[in-house]
Amino acid sequence: MMLCCSGLVVALLLSQARGFLQAPDDDGVPEEWVLLHVVQGHIGAGNYSYLRLNHDGRIILHMRSLKGDADLYVSDKTLRPNFDTYKLQSATCGQDVVVVPGDFMRPVGISIYGHPSHQESEFEMRVFYDQTAPQDPYDKGSYPAEDEQEQQKAPQAAEDDFQEEESIFWTILIGLLKIIVEILF
Repeated sequence: MMLCCSGLVVALLLSQARGFLQAPDDDGVPEEWVLLHVVQGHIGAGNYSYLRLNHDGRIILHMRSLKGDADLYVSDKTLRPNFDTYKLQSATCGQDVVVVPGDFMRPVGISIYGHPSHQESEFEMRVFYDQTAPQDPYDKGSYPAEDEQEQQKAPQAAEDDFQEEESIFWTILIGLLKIIVEILF
């Protein structure tokens, strides 16, 4: 009985040791993701490093702090997002992951922030394209993008508002003139 238990303990220890000795399989990244870029850098405490993302589609940013603590901020409204102005963020002490949706306006602003708890932070960020994300079934070249349609509608809407205001103005003015004419004649 004792020999059986010690054999199980040895088998368990060997399986754990094998897990430590084997190289990790890309941090659990699915095979369908295509590696686009690897960005490495250093960032001082309280400072930002800015990047710009122009790739279309669903993009996954995998960043890990090799030394210190680097945080990730992402925005499609500004090219210099920070901890006050961002749309997506990951501020962990270890691995930071942000999924940039395909419908974000391009270019996307990316900031890497060096947390003040460390004098300097060293990071490595891998940028992946997710091939499994559903694509737009309409060809972008055939139809105007939603933003273009909105821009085309915006001047029309402004013109309609102006015509409505002008119409109300003339209605009131004609009404006042009729009242004045009735009083005078």
